[in-house]
Amino acid sequence: MMALYGPLRLILDVAFFIMIIHIIMSWLISFQVLNLGQQFVAQIWFGLNRLLEPIYTPIRNILPDTRPLDLAPLVAFIIIISLRDYILPAILL
Repeated sequence: MMALYGPLRLILDVAFFIMIIHIIMSWLISFQVLNLGQQFVAQIWFGLNRLLEPIYTPIRNILPDTRPLDLAPLVAFIIIISLRDYILPAILL
């Protein structure tokens, strides 16, 4: 079982940190600390969006429409934390 636990935990940890970076970048872009006109910032931003949109889209389809506030990243963040810290150890250990 530990052979499954290690890689699954690693995948969830990587997803956790990618989401943290995406959330912080979205705040910095919203408050105009970062500018999408800069090529490096835009490449990172669009790359993170391409990685995370397949996770966010099904969640957005389930959640009610809260147009100015996107709750999909928060829900995905809570799901990843729950899987990583509570559900995965309970199932595999």
